[in-house]
Amino acid sequence: MTTGPAPGAGQPVEGETLPVVAPRLRELRRRAGLTLEAAAARARLSPAHLSRLETGRRQPSLPLLLGLARTYGTTVSELLGETPAVVDPIVRAGGPGAREADGWTYWRAGGSGRGMQALRVHVPAGRGQGELVRVHPGEEWLYVLTGTLRLHLGETEHLLESGDSAHFDSLTPHRIGAATAAGADLLFVHTLLQSSLAGLCLGGAPTDRR
Repeated sequence: MTTGPAPGAGQPVEGETLPVVAPRLRELRRRAGLTLEAAAARARLSPAHLSRLETGRRQPSLPLLLGLARTYGTTVSELLGETPAVVDPIVRAGGPGAREADGWTYWRAGGSGRGMQALRVHVPAGRGQGELVRVHPGEEWLYVLTGTLRLHLGETEHLLESGDSAHFDSLTPHRIGAATAAGADLLFVHTLLQSSLAGLCLGGAPTDRR
């Protein structure tokens, strides 16, 4: 049974200007071998609403783009027609400088512009983002390198020591903090869909540290 769009679901997110995506939506649906009705059912839209998106009579919101990307097995970047640059698969030690946000420090540990992002993170004790609860699409995996990490998943708190790891659906409300005075270091991987409209959910505006 199909479900019609929620009120305002076909409108662009406030402050965002989306490129014309209608031709891409039609092309990806046909590439997937789906009829309009089958694709609409998978995306939980009415066929009439999907048809309006494909003909450019309605512009999709970001949540709709995320849902359509999953339906067609692609990324928001491809839906938007963005052409990724050729990415070097190797990330060398001493490569891109550290970036800092709200006291946390990040080093890139994987290629940019990918559907899966890998980072090395230092979480200081009692600083900034420890009280920030996050909920967003995707999955997260983390591995504690040094120190003790406090991980809240929903209503449950976990203490992770060096060598421990966690893998969870990031739609589960979660927050992370260091439980040791020297902070904690971890490897962090997430699978947020990448585009100019869906950046990393890492807190405040980062600044480069060379």
